[in-house]
Amino acid sequence: MSTTENPTGHDLPPVPPIRALDFVTIPTQDVERARRFYGETLGLRRDEHAEYEFWLGSTCLAIWDPTSAGREFAPQKNGHLALQVDDVAATKAALEARGVEFASEPFDTGVCHMVMFTDPDGNDLLLHHRHAPARG
Repeated sequence: MSTTENPTGHDLPPVPPIRALDFVTIPTQDVERARRFYGETLGLRRDEHAEYEFWLGSTCLAIWDPTSAGREFAPQKNGHLALQVDDVAATKAALEARGVEFASEPFDTGVCHMVMFTDPDGNDLLLHHRHAPARG
């Protein structure tokens, strides 16, 4: 069933287009440690207006402590944020020199090269480089 089909059979108004992914929250138990990791270790561009936000292209990574909103902390698992890089092996080596530990060596899926790691809170991340043409 496509997203435009109506599973209920009722007349429903159309959904306006969803245009982009605006931000992703990164849960942490220590906002200062997370800010250092994403800003200094990974070298992401900080938002000039928000102390705990970083930019990857047009998507914002927002660091937050869920306990500040009365929620329990749990790292994001099995939903890896794929960080696009030009050279997975070279980026892995540079991050290892900064103390980042990786779960494996880079591997080739037939479409892309990637390697998985976690941030200091255990959130799943991966370095990613697509080498096959994207299907349009």
